[in-house]
Formats: sequence, structure tokens, C-alpha cells
Amino acid sequence: MSTYKELLAKKQELDAQIEDARRAEAHHALQQIRETIAAFGFTPEDVFGARRKGKPTNRVPQFRDPETGETWGGRGPRPRWLKGKDPEQFRVSR
Repeated sequence: MSTYKELLAKKQELDAQIEDARRAEAHHALQQIRETIAAFGFTPEDVFGARRKGKPTNRVPQFRDPETGETWGGRGPRPRWLKGKDPEQFRVSR
């Protein structure tokens, strides 16, 4: 029967072999992917899909508190100044 230290040494050796095999197979797979992309002329959008648009940075306020001037875009939790009140009376006109 093997000792604890011998088993740990075998484990480390196996872990190293596993990592070497993973690295070699990943390298081969990446080469195949690059060849396929080049052969068919794929673009990043073809491979990964269209980029998602980020959140809009300049959201137009939908509601305004006349006392404080605070605004709310209508998304997310209601602000305290609007709780229990009809939001339409605070709607910003355009």
C-alpha cells in the first residue's frame, strides 16, 4: 500500500500531466478555429453575435418633484417623493 506522501507525489505528477494535455489540446483546437475562421471569412459578429448596446447614459426624466427638482426616469423603484401619489401629476411635459 502506498503512503500518503507517495500518493501526493503521484497526484502532483498527474495534475502536471493533465495540465500539459489540456494546454496541448487547447492549442490544437485554437489552431483549427483560426483556420476555419480564415477559410470562411467569419467576422467577430459572426462568431460572437452582435454586440449588445449598453445602458443609455442620458435617460430623459419622465417625472419631476416640483419642490426639490429631483427627477425619475420611470424605471426602477419609485422614489420616496412619489410613493403614495399619482405619478401623472408629476410627469414632465415635452
